[in-house]
Amino acid sequence: MSIVQYLQQLNTFWNDKRGYQLADWLSLRHSHARNPNLYHSKPDHLIANHIEDEAFGELVAAHIRCMFAVYKNEANEAHMEQNNVVQAFIRLFQYFKEENWLLPVMNTVCLELRILAGKADSVPSSEMNRGLAKPREALEKAAETMMACFRICSSDNRSSEADTKKWGMLSLVNQLFKLYFRINKLHLMKPLIRAIDSSPLKDKFNLSQQITYRYYVGRKAMFDSDYVLANENLTFAFQRCHKDSKKNKHLILIYLVPLKILLGYLPKRSLLEKYDLLQLWEIGEAVRCGNARKLTEAIENHQEFFIKSGIYLILERLRLVTYRNLFKKVYLILKNPVVTLEDLLIALRMMDNSDIELEEANCILANLIHQGKIKGYISHTHQKVVLSKTDAFPKLSALVQ
Repeated sequence: MSIVQYLQQLNTFWNDKRGYQLADWLSLRHSHARNPNLYHSKPDHLIANHIEDEAFGELVAAHIRCMFAVYKNEANEAHMEQNNVVQAFIRLFQYFKEENWLLPVMNTVCLELRILAGKADSVPSSEMNRGLAKPREALEKAAETMMACFRICSSDNRSSEADTKKWGMLSLVNQLFKLYFRINKLHLMKPLIRAIDSSPLKDKFNLSQQITYRYYVGRKAMFDSDYVLANENLTFAFQRCHKDSKKNKHLILIYLVPLKILLGYLPKRSLLEKYDLLQLWEIGEAVRCGNARKLTEAIENHQEFFIKSGIYLILERLRLVTYRNLFKKVYLILKNPVVTLEDLLIALRMMDNSDIELEEANCILANLIHQGKIKGYISHTHQKVVLSKTDAFPKLSALVQ
């Protein structure tokens, strides 16, 4: 296919308002993007002869220059040109106030912008080396550009659901969430979550988009220590994710499994084996047995994976649950609501650290009582803990509100 044929085809799609075909032919993942005949550094004169709409011609010109930059492996230039594509698209999107046929194009050009921004930020530029550019600048710029698209979609107040641009909100929000996690600006998610949750279309969006949205909302809730909200959203995402989407289910379980353990639910080994997450099986077994030493070993053995996945800190929070389970085992062995601190200290030395002192054991026990994970009180005079005769070790899930 020659560049003239390509331009003529784009012009036809544009005039016929064929949004989905247009989106494909403006995607860097479409077969045309690998056609050397279309690579051109200055396509403007050709475009003027074959694209009737001047504003659309600006978008096409930027896309062709972007393809050429990708071909030359110029990450920063490609990102800059894709940003020009989206800026040109925004002007067109605003022009068609009463129509939403451009939504597929919006999804495509914004997705490409996010991908190219990530590549640009992964390649050190001369400006960055000289201190003229800051890290993650391309990703931040991409987020700002995409927010302009979101504002156009969210401000469409037409009563007709079929024609509203609001249908594009959730796909944009998901793209923005991915960027905010990359640039560590999770606080920017809050107004977007509020906008989606208050939308009458909330439960009518494409299911795959809802799953992605719930996944990121669940992850944010974990960082906020809102474990009920995190459990609700991550469970929704996992249960409704297609059974053949093994990679996506794997990603969801990375966060859902530690959360379930924190809530007192231990995963089946077969489940974790199926999704290649046996690292978390070791964690679960250590917590279940009340073996803090094994928990430490499991975390250290797979430390790189846990840090890369972003769950290292929540795994550390499981340590107190591990102590709670250890003390419960001591209680069940003694079958007495009054347990000496010396007995708990012996258990801690066996299952955690042989050098641990009574003062530290006291501190652990006090924290467990304060958090409601154990019902009772410490009698320092008699060096004993007096446990409640009813439900001394409440279910962990009931404690997380």
